[in-house]
Amino acid sequence: MNDEKQSIDEIQPKDETQPEAKASPPDQFEELQTAPPKQRIKLTWVGYTSAAIIAIWVIIAFVGPYIAPFHEADMIADDSFLPADSQFWLGSDYIGRDIFSRILWGARTTIGISFIATLAAYFVGITLGIGAAVKGGWVDIGVSRVIDALLSLPTIMLGLIVIAAMGSSIPVLILTAGLIYSATVFRISRALGQDIMVMDFVEAARARGEGVWWVITREVLPNCGMPLATDFGLRLIFVILFISSLSFLGLGVQPPMSDWGSMVRENLQGLGYGSFAAIWPALAIAMLTISINLVVDDVSTSIGGKLAGKMV
Repeated sequence: MNDEKQSIDEIQPKDETQPEAKASPPDQFEELQTAPPKQRIKLTWVGYTSAAIIAIWVIIAFVGPYIAPFHEADMIADDSFLPADSQFWLGSDYIGRDIFSRILWGARTTIGISFIATLAAYFVGITLGIGAAVKGGWVDIGVSRVIDALLSLPTIMLGLIVIAAMGSSIPVLILTAGLIYSATVFRISRALGQDIMVMDFVEAARARGEGVWWVITREVLPNCGMPLATDFGLRLIFVILFISSLSFLGLGVQPPMSDWGSMVRENLQGLGYGSFAAIWPALAIAMLTISINLVVDDVSTSIGGKLAGKMV
């Protein structure tokens, strides 16, 4: 059988017109890992419900002053701590102002200040954190030691010192919260940046001769965008509680502007008279912060729970 097969091969002429297939040269980046694909966020019904609550509060922050029955400083009632009725939906506060109107006005103040302060913290923290992770060396060491010194101070105590020295105003509150929480943003952005800088696709970009700015904008930031965006919600919770705590202590937003934290402090004495004037703003803070936390947990779970180990 083998002899017959060999004879057949010898009889059939070889087609010399077809060129022989040339082996393609190996690609020097063929075995390097490509950038991870974009992940799609999948929320549970708890996450969607929490996201709807957050969206409602954000809308109230924009349109609340326009739909409020009264101005935040108007003293309408003749008596303090009136119960809820057709005129005052949530009752009145300690000097006869409408609680419902002040909550609507306070949403703009509390959410607006906290959001802007969180943006400031992320701008400073990501700039320093990614820069330290990419440059390394003495830049990383020097910035990290300064951040460690800032993190060693309690946040409330540091906030009280800054406000006592500079006075209480909205710009000072934003700058103080942004500076304090930029330290924690620095830590997570630096950790994410260091993890990405040792990936093969970053090494491939460097081997191609790409510059530092190209690596940061095209490789590092896109691949740490999802964890940073998720951590933004967690950091926003801390800033809301920080601003509300300062207002509760009397060093935050000053009267006659309404703020959820200051509303709790002003109406605490109403609890002895059976009034819910201090409960409603506290409930507003709890609804917003818990909803943000549930969405953050849902997003962290949908991307494999890897983010939880880096959040600080």
